Amino acid sequence: MVRLAISMGDPSGVGAEVTARALAGLRRLPAVPYVYGDAALLRREARRAGLRLPEVEPDEPLPPRGALVRVTRLAAADRRPGRPSPAGGAAQLRYLEAAFGAVAAGRADALCTAPVSKAQVALALPGFVGHTEWLEERCPPGRSVMMLASSRLRVALVTNHLALARVPRAVTAAAVLRTVRTTAEALRHDFGVRRPRVAVCALNPHAGEGGAFGGEEARVVGPAVARARRLGLAASGPWPADSIYARAVAGEFDAVVALYHDQGLVAAKLLDAVGGDPAVNVTLGLPLVRTSPDHGVAYDRAGRGTASAASMAAALRLAAEIAQRRRASLRGGAPAKPGRGGGAAPVRR
Repeated sequence: MVRLAISMGDPSGVGAEVTARALAGLRRLPAVPYVYGDAALLRREARRAGLRLPEVEPDEPLPPRGALVRVTRLAAADRRPGRPSPAGGAAQLRYLEAAFGAVAAGRADALCTAPVSKAQVALALPGFVGHTEWLEERCPPGRSVMMLASSRLRVALVTNHLALARVPRAVTAAAVLRTVRTTAEALRHDFGVRRPRVAVCALNPHAGEGGAFGGEEARVVGPAVARARRLGLAASGPWPADSIYARAVAGEFDAVVALYHDQGLVAAKLLDAVGGDPAVNVTLGLPLVRTSPDHGVAYDRAGRGTASAASMAAALRLAAEIAQRRRASLRGGAPAKPGRGGGAAPVRR
């Protein structure tokens, strides 16, 4: 049975609520959950959701059937719905550190992270810009790819949380090639796609229109795609970003590589919001399995009991799928059925 370490996220957001409701609704989840968070919040949301798990301290042995791990005991003022506080920001980091530490120590097989407020965590850890970058610093080889994956679309990013003005310089041929290779490898090993077809977005409108709207397609993206094809990968592009996603959703491609954050995530989140196809944030290329829901802390919905737990449930299922697949691969057994994915190996604490 896969052991999932789950960090609760922002105590003033929807993390505790969606985690408890997702776990309560996943009766057949092939995994044992360990939720790291605040004692009072976990207890309250578990009771509301009808989730029954024992409570333990971080230094206690983890029960074999799951547990709520009491990392903090925040004052009521520091866990008010929709009202973040400095203490709550520091607590978010502690939950992440504790859950990651469980995976690093071999006490858990995969990591699932509820949403954090980057701004609030940065007050406790200056320079913090997101889970992905935080994990990169602690996991060899220290380079990863952010993907949003749903049942109809998978989108991987060349650049993550980067100001748009800095994107053209960061989109190098080497970065595009690395993203394509990492994405293709994850599709094969973690998603069960035998010969992944990867489409690569152009940077400029109309793929540059023959140079009329920019030359990055000819100088950077095109050569990277050509190199990927010479390496035996089924890569194509650069394709105009305004039309490639419809083709991918129709089944022509197994994943799209977008060059910057909003170029890729708008399409994935639109399918979730309008099409009811919840996406999961998956970190590719690292030696551990990490997933997360595709939404933020949702301060406007916190404490109301109205936040959707669909993306969190999908993130939990995906983490379990990937961990099972990697375990089967290590044992030389048959892989799990195709899903979406990540894994476990040595990590730095």
